[in-house]
Amino acid sequence: MKRKLTAKETITITSMLFGMFFGAGNLIFPVYMGQHSGSNVFYASLGFLITGVGLPLLGVAALGISHSNGLYELACRVGKRYGIFFTCLLYLTIGPFFAIPRCATVPFSIGIAPMVENRNLGFFLAGFSLVFFAVVLWFSLRPGNILTWIGKVLNPIFLMCLAILCVTALLFPIGKISTAAPSEAYASGAFFKGFLEGYHTMDALAGLAFGIVVVNVIKKLGIEDPKFVAINTVKAGVFSCLMMGIIYLTITIIGAQSRGTYPPAENGGEALRVIANHYFGTMGAVILAITVTFACLKTAVGLITSCSEAFVKIFPSGPKYTAWAIIFCIVSFLIANLGLNSIIEFSMPVLMLLYPLSITLIILSFCGRFFNNDKTVYICVTVFTMIAAAIDFMRALPERIIETAHIEKIINVFDAVMPFADIGLGWILPAFAGLVIGLAIRYIKKI
Repeated sequence: MKRKLTAKETITITSMLFGMFFGAGNLIFPVYMGQHSGSNVFYASLGFLITGVGLPLLGVAALGISHSNGLYELACRVGKRYGIFFTCLLYLTIGPFFAIPRCATVPFSIGIAPMVENRNLGFFLAGFSLVFFAVVLWFSLRPGNILTWIGKVLNPIFLMCLAILCVTALLFPIGKISTAAPSEAYASGAFFKGFLEGYHTMDALAGLAFGIVVVNVIKKLGIEDPKFVAINTVKAGVFSCLMMGIIYLTITIIGAQSRGTYPPAENGGEALRVIANHYFGTMGAVILAITVTFACLKTAVGLITSCSEAFVKIFPSGPKYTAWAIIFCIVSFLIANLGLNSIIEFSMPVLMLLYPLSITLIILSFCGRFFNNDKTVYICVTVFTMIAAAIDFMRALPERIIETAHIEKIINVFDAVMPFADIGLGWILPAFAGLVIGLAIRYIKKI
């Protein structure tokens, strides 16, 4: 019986997983954070790496170690209805509602929008996104070849293009990090600001979704024993997240160095464009456009594939894989045409709700053997976490919605009584309280 992958198989799966993870947000948010954190870049990077690298690794490992057949089965430890709710919301968030549309709008904003007049932006965005999602659908309708498409073709092309920009920037830095003053948001508490910035990548959510893709590929390569499937899944996750961590640090440092010459940009796409133009002029825009397009294309393919396979399992009597893939591509195309700013604006509240629930589910899946995966513990932790996360959801809503709904008082009261609430981590203490209560109930039931 086969127990471990060959070196070549491990490298290919690592490349595939990295390719699915590393997309639009993984490029634009680190460089943006680097510019604004300035001399505090390393504190901000530490927080960013926890949510941008550590949590995705734990998410992938959780699927392998728990021997769960996907996120839905893992979430059902809280309850079947919650499993459906959480799984659908997570996949829709990293799928057609936010992450996949962002995969089309980011390369458009960076590579095409600067060359187009504002009055024609809508027309060109529609055309670009139509072609983009047609290509994504073509790849996605061949899920059996995902290892080849992403691991052997798209990801190497992306890495080669990104390496050209990163190596040049590191060898010839634009300026010194020590002279770059951090913006107000990073002047104090840069670590926690970086921690929350990692939410934007959505990688912890994607880790829970992509874990089963890795598991299935490993099984197809001949490893069937759950123990060795888990070991090889974790190994691929470690190598993939190590690659992400190195690239994150590199891009963040490059962003901080650029402050020696350029002011902070309004968004990460603009920052990347300025840096690329600095080194390569017009050719820099071409290199950047190719890099971002391939980064987003491969991630979109991975997301469409994962979302479609997940919904087939959740709703076995519903549409088949092909129908889901087509539906998700159409929805993603429509939402992409709302524009990048709108997508980012409305994604953050949902991420503030989903991330705490994902973090606690991951931790519980690792520690489940200590309380025999008692459902009561899962329920208590999830309920307490969800209540606090709902407040963070409200706080992250656009200002106009907060004012219209008159929810300022609820937010202010929660911030006043709950530790860490003012930095977006007000769910930590309630989650711990839920754990204590759940364990206490379990102990009482055993008496």
